[in-house]
Amino acid sequence: MSKLFEPFAMSGRKLANRIAMAPMTRSRNPDGVPNDLNVVYYSQRADAGLIITEGTPISPTSEGYLFIPGLYMPQQVAGWRQVTTAVHAKGGAIFSQLWHVGRVSHVSNQPGGIAPVSSTDQVAKNSLAWGLTQNGTPGAVDVSSPRALTTGEVYGVIADFADAAANAVEAGFDGIELHGASGYLIEQFLNPTVNDRTDEFGGDTLEGRTRFLLATIDAVIARIGAVRSAIRLSPYSSLFDMAKYPEIEETYLYLADELSKRNLAYVHLINQRSQGSFAFPPDFLAKFRTHYWGVLILAGGMTGQSAEQLIADDLIDIAAFGEAFIANPDLVERLKNNWPLTTANRAHFYGGGAEGYTDHPTYDGRNAATEST
Repeated sequence: MSKLFEPFAMSGRKLANRIAMAPMTRSRNPDGVPNDLNVVYYSQRADAGLIITEGTPISPTSEGYLFIPGLYMPQQVAGWRQVTTAVHAKGGAIFSQLWHVGRVSHVSNQPGGIAPVSSTDQVAKNSLAWGLTQNGTPGAVDVSSPRALTTGEVYGVIADFADAAANAVEAGFDGIELHGASGYLIEQFLNPTVNDRTDEFGGDTLEGRTRFLLATIDAVIARIGAVRSAIRLSPYSSLFDMAKYPEIEETYLYLADELSKRNLAYVHLINQRSQGSFAFPPDFLAKFRTHYWGVLILAGGMTGQSAEQLIADDLIDIAAFGEAFIANPDLVERLKNNWPLTTANRAHFYGGGAEGYTDHPTYDGRNAATEST
C-alpha cells in the first residue's frame, strides 16, 4: 500500500493516514458561532488523517470576511467543541487555523467601522474583502486603508493569538495552526515591501521582519505547548499585493531553521501557483526540507499521484488537499481506490446553507457521471 494511506505519527498522536484536509473558508456562520452544519461538514471528512479548519478569527478586529466562525467568545468555544467531539468520535484529528487578516479587510468587517490594522498603512492594491456593499448587502468590496499597529498593539495581537490558542484547546482541538500565509497579517510583517516599520518589528532587518511571527509562535507554545502548535507559510505568494523581494529564500530558510528549534507539531507550506501566484522555484522544497527537521505538510494543486511521489521522495510527510474535499467527503477512499472525483460547484463555495456544503454523496459507482452537476 502507498505510504499516503499508512498511519503516521505526528507529535505523539497517530494519524490514520498522511492526508490532510486543508483550511478552506466556507462562510456558513452569520453570527460567527459554529453551528450544526459545521458539525456535519467536518465529521463527514474525518477519514482524513488531519483536518485543519477554515481560518478562524482571533478577535473582532482580525476579521476580513463575513460569516466566519471565530474563537474569541465563549459561545464560539462551545460551538467548536461540538465539532471537535464529532470528529474525534470518528477517530479523526483536528487543528484550528488561527487567523488575523490584517489589512485585507473592510471597515464593514470592523467593530464600529474602524480602519483595519496591519504592519503598515499601505493599502493592499487590487485586493478584495467580503463585506457589506454600499447598499448594505454582502459582497466583494475593495479593502479599506489600514492603520499601522503601534508597537504596544503588536504585543496585544500576539496575546490575542495566544488567547485564541488556549480557547482552541478548551474547545477540544488537538492543536492550532497559525495562518502565516496568503498575504494576511503575519505575512504582512514578513514582506519588506509591506513592512515599512522602524520599531523592533520593522522591515530593515531579517530579524525584525520575522520577530512578529516568532514571538507569536513562542507565545502560543507557552500557552498550549509545542506539540499542539503549528504554522502555515506561503513562500513566493503574491496574493493581496504581496510583491516579490530578493530575500524570499533567505527569509523562509531562516524561518525553517528557527522553527526547527521549537519542535512544532508541523509546518504547513502552500504552493499558490494554482491561485495565480508565483510557484516555488524547482529546488525550493528540497532546500526547505534540509533546514526544517520536523513534520512537513504541503498543499497546492495536489493530486493523489503527486502526493505519493512527494512522500516517496521524502520531500514532505503529509499531503494537504483543499478543494477536492469540498465535493468529496470520502476523498481518502476515492484516492485509495482510484475512484473518480466529483467536481464542486463554485457557486456554493461561500455562504448559503447545506447546499454545496454537507449534501455531497459518497461514491457508490452509480451516480459518478452526474455528481459534478
